[in-house]
Amino acid sequence: MLYMFFANGFEEVEAIAALDVIRRAGIDIKSVGVGSKTVTGSHGITVVCDVTNDEINSFDGVEGVILPGGMPGTTNLYADETVNKAVDYCAENNLLLAAICAAPLILGRKNLLNGKEAICFPGFEDELIGAAISDDYVCTCDNIITARGMGSAVNFGVAIVAYFKGQDFAAELKSGLQCS
Repeated sequence: MLYMFFANGFEEVEAIAALDVIRRAGIDIKSVGVGSKTVTGSHGITVVCDVTNDEINSFDGVEGVILPGGMPGTTNLYADETVNKAVDYCAENNLLLAAICAAPLILGRKNLLNGKEAICFPGFEDELIGAAISDDYVCTCDNIITARGMGSAVNFGVAIVAYFKGQDFAAELKSGLQCS
């Protein structure tokens, strides 16, 4: 199972587009509201998550964590104890860590990008401590997937699908989505 964390101020398209692509692929994913099941994005769109961070008692069975960007969503994610524990658990167990837009700064601040290729929303590159900054819109390096922002949200989701189900499956899924 994957956890995608939603904190108030998240970037709506980054979260919902990637979540939709992952669910279309049949991958088990839970949306996790930080502090509440009802979370409002940076553009005033409110979503109801599957569970709250307070309902997570263990990370057994977790295969990865996804962090949508947006501000102040990213800083709200970084301030949350459960999010940090989930990221640490995935890092310690070499599980998927995926972050888009400003959210890769969380991985950078936790020194998880040392020697890795990564990308983020322009202007946050200094936060990707130790990373080689990619020119791509979506970057996969070992167990870490990062992406620039809203415009790359569908391809970010496709990269996560490819990580779990392979390139051929992801390419077929992407073809049906009618995106480049």
